[in-house]
Amino acid sequence: MYAAGGSHPLRAVCRTALEVAVDRRVRLVTNSEVLQEILYRYFSLDRPHAARTVYEAATSLCDEVYAVEERHTARALELLLESRNLSPRDAIHVATMESQDLRRILSTDRDFDVIESVERIDPAVFIS
Repeated sequence: MYAAGGSHPLRAVCRTALEVAVDRRVRLVTNSEVLQEILYRYFSLDRPHAARTVYEAATSLCDEVYAVEERHTARALELLLESRNLSPRDAIHVATMESQDLRRILSTDRDFDVIESVERIDPAVFIS
């Protein structure tokens, strides 16, 4: 979201991290919740054309988009009960990652740092 959004201190580093990931041919994946977040954000700002652009950029960058299923929401509930520092959206991301045996996430969100099954890679560290 920072890479595609408006002026923000994290925008440049996030854009560069995505460019580096593509250059290094890193396998990038996401889940349907991320796509929903994109739609929600841009439509709430009444920017439907930006929603399309960012959505299409996200899906073209990713090798795969995982569906969020009931088993993921059930696991998210467990995670939320274990850690009050995690948001429901982040819990969904973690549950989806766990179901696909994915450990690493490229994110500025430090809330992932409390989850043992996840190794968060800060975009600034990734590009250095």
